[in-house]
Amino acid sequence: MLTTLLPPTSGGAEVAGFDVVRQPRQIRRRIGYVPQAISADGGLTGYENLLIFAKIYGLPRSERQERIQTVLDLMELGEARSTLVQRYSGGMVRRLEIGLAVLHRPSILFLDEPTVGLDPTARRTVWQHLQELHRNEGTTIFLTTHQMTEADTFCDRVAILHRARVVGIGSPAELKASAGAHATMDDAFTHYTGAATDQEGNLEDVARNRDTASRLG
Repeated sequence: MLTTLLPPTSGGAEVAGFDVVRQPRQIRRRIGYVPQAISADGGLTGYENLLIFAKIYGLPRSERQERIQTVLDLMELGEARSTLVQRYSGGMVRRLEIGLAVLHRPSILFLDEPTVGLDPTARRTVWQHLQELHRNEGTTIFLTTHQMTEADTFCDRVAILHRARVVGIGSPAELKASAGAHATMDDAFTHYTGAATDQEGNLEDVARNRDTASRLG
């Protein structure tokens, strides 16, 4: 709903100061989005993927090459620019997708479980690049994750969702403190959700997540 892909069922919201119902086009110009499922075209090279997105975003022809090279350098994919994406590792694919999403320099970047299916090394690399984006470009990062250690380490503010409702919100330190002395973010999640284990999504959700993890390596 915040990325304007789905209409709100009720209530309202603003992204970058624009209403998600009345001003979706203005929002889309100002955000980047990396879905959980693979969005890069494996039959094209990294450079070709970036060039297509540059055209979709309407970047002026005079700026495309410089902007593409900047993203390749930022994501450390310069040496793989002419390699087919189907030959990339899972971490490289994720870094390319993040690069695609920030090519037009959005003020807000939405990430749907950005490290799902990645090994620890690839996960750490992806987060290093995300931190650089936030620090150097001033990009606000809005993400979903089931990894409580990621939420604890990288997020300034966390909302815990349970059965489609926000049941806890605050900084990681505040949420852990509310769960008891020496509590972890896993403890905080359990504290706010009641340790329910039967609300992890239906069969379709599980199948989609496993398929994404498999394709990312």
